[in-house]
Amino acid sequence: MRIDPWKCVACGNCIPVCPMGAIYIDPAIHRAVVNEDECVECFACYRGMSKEHLWPPMVRGIRRLARAFRFRFDPEPDICPTDAIVPQELAWPRIVRRAFSDPQVPHESTGIHGRGTAEVKTNDVTGRVGEGEAGLVVEFGRPGVGARFREIQRMTEALAGLGVEFEGKNPVTSLMTDRARGLIREEILGEKVLSAIVEIKVALDAVPAVLARIREVARGLETVVAVGVSTRCDAEGNDPLAELLAEEGYPAYRGKTNLGLGRVTVGAGR
Repeated sequence: MRIDPWKCVACGNCIPVCPMGAIYIDPAIHRAVVNEDECVECFACYRGMSKEHLWPPMVRGIRRLARAFRFRFDPEPDICPTDAIVPQELAWPRIVRRAFSDPQVPHESTGIHGRGTAEVKTNDVTGRVGEGEAGLVVEFGRPGVGARFREIQRMTEALAGLGVEFEGKNPVTSLMTDRARGLIREEILGEKVLSAIVEIKVALDAVPAVLARIREVARGLETVVAVGVSTRCDAEGNDPLAELLAEEGYPAYRGKTNLGLGRVTVGAGR
């Protein structure tokens, strides 16, 4: 994303719209500027503001006059008065930023919008996680923080050392060059995204070791890490993870139970 310096009148309305704080007023040129290294190409600024098409020299002149006579002339706070925010044609590897950060863009590896994963929430249909197994989602980044793939790779390398299975239908996995080692394509390691999710599967008894490794690695990362764990309930509807997580110091909450209503579920009739 860029801001057209001829159109921009430095009203500053776009600054609070950016979830990464990547837009600022450059005092040297008196224009809004995008810090391209911090911009994650989420398009929040482009879509989140109404646009007017006022003539920039006229707006600047009125603003200068207003300052001289000590009265204010500012556009409404949700409007770019001169339509100065301009999307750029994104090429590889920068286009990865938008694929993970723009909720309206489907990821080409999965066809799913946003970060491109349905996680294990569809397990009643997909059967990714079987009995005696646990599916973990490791989420990196948040608005205002983001995450670089270099940080994500530090985690995937550590998890690969435990012999975890990376979910194949996952955008981060699709960018790996070596799943056995958790290595991600080198040319995207410096790219920053709003957030990304790594999905893995392990045996239930391996969950404590995996959680310990995630905690250890997360302490050294310059991003936010959140973890979710899912498993299949037994025939009586009991959750075999609850006691295990409690022993590890995690309060267990049944956040979601999928029943597969209205469709044939995996393993039906067996």
